[in-house]
Amino acid sequence: MGVTRFFLFLIVWVVASPANSQNHVVLISTNYGNMKFMLYDDTPKHCDAFLDLAEEGYYNGTLFYRVIQDFLIQGGSRSSRNAPPGKRIGYGEPDKTVDDEILPRHFHKKGALCAPRQPDEVNPFKQSDISQFYIIEGRVYTSGEIDTMEMAVNRPIRNRIVKENMPPEIREKLKKLKAEDKVKEFRELAERIKAQIETEYALAQGVLKFSEAQREAYTTIGGYPDLDGKYTVFGECISGFETIDKIAALKTDANHRPYNDVKIKVTVLK
Repeated sequence: MGVTRFFLFLIVWVVASPANSQNHVVLISTNYGNMKFMLYDDTPKHCDAFLDLAEEGYYNGTLFYRVIQDFLIQGGSRSSRNAPPGKRIGYGEPDKTVDDEILPRHFHKKGALCAPRQPDEVNPFKQSDISQFYIIEGRVYTSGEIDTMEMAVNRPIRNRIVKENMPPEIREKLKKLKAEDKVKEFRELAERIKAQIETEYALAQGVLKFSEAQREAYTTIGGYPDLDGKYTVFGECISGFETIDKIAALKTDANHRPYNDVKIKVTVLK
C-alpha cells in the first residue's frame, strides 16, 4: 500500500470506525501473516457467537479454503480441517447460525469481516453461518464506476414507475393539450404526474444510493459494494491488510482453494 493510499485509508478508518472503546479485538493468525480485527458492538449476535467459537478453538486448524483475488478470502469451515488436497470444502450444513444483523453503516470495504449464509431459496430469513467467515479484499473503484452501479440498479426502477404513471391515455391527453396550446392545463397535468413519479421513486424498494462513507472507502481503500445489504458485516481489519493481499494472490484450483494450505488460528485479544 503506497504512502498516499495508506494516508487515505487512515482517514477513512478514523471517520468510519465506531468510537466505542469496548469493541472486542481478535487476532487471526495464519502461516502467511497475521490480521487484527475490531468487532462491532452493534452486531451482538454475530460478535458473541464468533467470540464463543473462537474461545473454544473452533476455528483453529481450519483453512482459508476459498480465495479469489480482488474479491475475498473465506475460511473457518469445520470441513476444511485436515482436508486432503483438492477436496471441495465449505458447502455442508452450518454448525452455528444467527439471525442477520445487516446494517447500512457497515459495508463491504476492504478488510470487512463478514458472515456468509446459505442461498435465499433454503434460507429465506438470511440467517448467517457464523461457523465460517469471509474477509473482503476487493478493489478500488472510480467515482464514475460508483455512479454507474447506482444507475444500473435505479434506472429500471424509475422506468417502471414512469411507465405506470404515463399510460397511453395520459400520453395522448398531454399530446392533445399541447396541440391545442392549452399551456396551463398541460403544465398542471405534467407537474402532477412528475410529482407522483418522484414520490413513488423516493419510496421504492431496491433503490441504490451509496452513502458518503461508502463512496470514500470504495474510491480510496477499495472493497466489494455488490455485497452490501446482502450479508452481515460484523467487524473490520485494523492491521494486517498486507496479509489479506498476500493470501488473496495465492494460486488456486478450480474450486478457488489455494494449492498451499492457509491455516487459521483465532485468538481473542480484548
